[in-house]
Amino acid sequence: MMTLIQDYGADLLRAIGLHTIYVLISVVIGFAAGLVFGILLSRIPRWLSGIIIPILSIFQTIPGLVFIGVLFIWWGNIYPTVIVALSVYAMFPVLKNTYTGILEVESQYIEAAKGCGMSSFQALVKVELPLAMPVIIAGVRMAAIYTVSWAVLAAMIGKGGRSPAVCEAIRRNQAVYLCALGGAGALAAQAVRSVEVIAFEDLGCESVKRLVVEDFPLVVGIDCAGGSLFR
Repeated sequence: MMTLIQDYGADLLRAIGLHTIYVLISVVIGFAAGLVFGILLSRIPRWLSGIIIPILSIFQTIPGLVFIGVLFIWWGNIYPTVIVALSVYAMFPVLKNTYTGILEVESQYIEAAKGCGMSSFQALVKVELPLAMPVIIAGVRMAAIYTVSWAVLAAMIGKGGRSPAVCEAIRRNQAVYLCALGGAGALAAQAVRSVEVIAFEDLGCESVKRLVVEDFPLVVGIDCAGGSLFR
């Protein structure tokens, strides 16, 4: 393990930093969008919001793996795609909690604020949002937890090409880099006849293994001569 840290410690720190940046940016965007849309939703007729909220709840049940994968197909494996996907999912808990928190504010507080001469906007900023803030913060906390896990999914879906150093190592060791369509893991597993761990056993599923396969339904992304589909 120490050898692994010494060899790849810098890359690991860089990956953790990138992951953290993805999460922070997505949570900030999701919080801002969720707050605005949650406020707007609380201002429309209750019958209309009663239709919109269930629709949003249905959309939220779409697995992150599917949604992020679809965005990658449409827009490509680029940083903005990841940010957009994570921000959308981070927005939903904040939106719903903002809406719920504002509706739970007792009308007497709002009436008292307006009785003191406050406008509707002032009552929102100085009374409703502060009283709803515990519920909103709970939504932000949920959004942060979801985004951390979905950022990992985004990295797994969008692995794509490898760095020049990895490509050179593949060529030097006469190896290949295999790719599969998302969701084809179960199909590929049926072609595996035997598995043997040959290095880094303590890494579990990320250990280096020797596989004996038959009719493996994958595509060679980088071949043993250094040729790559990602160039």
